Amino acid sequence: MTTSTEKVAVVRDTYTRYNPSERANHWLVVVCALLLMLSGLAFFHPVFFWLTALFGGGQAARAIHPWIGVVLAISFTFMGIRFFRQNIWTKEDSEWMSHVGDVINHREDKVPEAGRFNAAQKLVFYVMFWSVVTLFLSGLVLWQHYFGDAFPIGLQRFAGLVHAVMAAAMIITMIIHIYAAIWNAGSVRAMTRGPVTGGWLWKHHRRFLREEVGGRK
Repeated sequence: MTTSTEKVAVVRDTYTRYNPSERANHWLVVVCALLLMLSGLAFFHPVFFWLTALFGGGQAARAIHPWIGVVLAISFTFMGIRFFRQNIWTKEDSEWMSHVGDVINHREDKVPEAGRFNAAQKLVFYVMFWSVVTLFLSGLVLWQHYFGDAFPIGLQRFAGLVHAVMAAAMIITMIIHIYAAIWNAGSVRAMTRGPVTGGWLWKHHRRFLREEVGGRK
């Protein structure tokens, strides 16, 4: 016999996980982050300098890199505004983190219910947020064309160190995020097409499904 809670997952066949503007915002951030990673690696060590060819050479790459950073900062600001409320940490998220082993082993029945974003996704959001903020501010200090004489050399050297460390943190986070999205079947489709099935939400974001069924935004 089907219980009332089991019926929740099949009220509709599909639900919109991300609308078109949310998906466009996300992919703009992805493209900017990828371009910054490639050009940034080219500046970081001579072994990667060949990557500047993707941007038309070393001078072009150095000129383009900070402007891409500005676009990333603006686009991520819009993303942060869109998703801030759903990424507020709760006690349920702390409980979810204690069941990471169950998540990895696909024992979803033992995992606490998640909202629109689970605890791992919220951690990615936080790391990306602080990475973007720190990279943008340190990048301004390092932007020689406009601010070369505005900051003392000691601050510029410190900004260079901070820039490198936070860039590494962002790259590692992006790799983990991409791997998790591929590993969690249906996630990539949600960000490329929008809809997911009620069953998928019931399995991965049950509390969000309850809110959708209840008519809450």
